Amino acid sequence: MRSGWVFDIREFAVHDGPGIRTTVFLKGCPMACSWCHNPEGRSPQPQVMHGLAGDRIVGRQYTAMELATILNRQAEILRANEGGVTFSGGEPLMQAEFVAEICDLLNHIHVVLDTSGYATGPSFRLVAEKCDLVYYDLKILDPHLHRRFTGVENHLILSNLRLLSTLGVPFVVRVPLVPGVTDTDENLTSIADTIQLLPGLLRVDLLPYNKAAGGKYPSLGMEFRPGFDEEQEINPNAKPFERRDIPVHLAGIDHSGHRA
Repeated sequence: MRSGWVFDIREFAVHDGPGIRTTVFLKGCPMACSWCHNPEGRSPQPQVMHGLAGDRIVGRQYTAMELATILNRQAEILRANEGGVTFSGGEPLMQAEFVAEICDLLNHIHVVLDTSGYATGPSFRLVAEKCDLVYYDLKILDPHLHRRFTGVENHLILSNLRLLSTLGVPFVVRVPLVPGVTDTDENLTSIADTIQLLPGLLRVDLLPYNKAAGGKYPSLGMEFRPGFDEEQEINPNAKPFERRDIPVHLAGIDHSGHRA
């Protein structure tokens, strides 16, 4: 029985997949996105988070059976609300064998994998094939800019995207709209060109930048250095996808282009 590290279990989540869901946030991420809004998910180890109410430890270890038992207790209400379980992070594929073992123990629960795709091909396949839906983040297509703003190049991400399109698992591409970084017309057009013919693609979600991203960093003894202008208005340009007949959803953005 494998064990793994989790930094949060969020019940009644409505933005992490269809219906009402329980989202499991796994600790550890191989990327260092400059806009990361879950810095407590970066380290694979437990951390102390300082707050006005006192200090708390972020990160708890579970066995696969312990976590599956918690999730299976919620199975009936999740199914009744057309929901399920979402594995997020951090990057859940850093603990791929642990997540896969939990999936095998779940009692007919719909499973979403929310991933950056940055993992080895075998680790990606191991988990993705056990899921009903994949939320796949695509941030920047230019490999040099990708390294600059995420700390890694994107060859593994693009390779696993191609792999995903062969697995028969439906997926949603999600693009965080980071001002002046991911939301440029050039980048959005490159993403549209890359995904337009991929089997299994359901739609693209354009996600507005979270200006509260840096709020947690001081409590973890970390410094937030975005490397871009947070005050710049985002560019929610759906046209590159619409021109290619790719369904696109502007999440949380009204028709004027402002965050709703």
